[in-house]
Amino acid sequence: MDWKYRWKNGYRPSRDEAAKNPHLLDESQFENDRDRKLAEESARKHLGIPAPTLDEEKSILPHAAPNEEA
Repeated sequence: MDWKYRWKNGYRPSRDEAAKNPHLLDESQFENDRDRKLAEESARKHLGIPAPTLDEEKSILPHAAPNEEA
């Protein structure tokens, strides 16, 4: 199956590259951000990469309680 969009760097990224990079496709081929976002989601599905989540930057580990000295 051939891909219908142009990749950002001119080549299909590896899965590791795609997982680290928020933008996989060349921006110049889209007229608005909504189209680009939909195409980016489709590209991630095409590569088998999970879509980023809204809380991706937050730590999943609990933070230590602040030191309370009396």
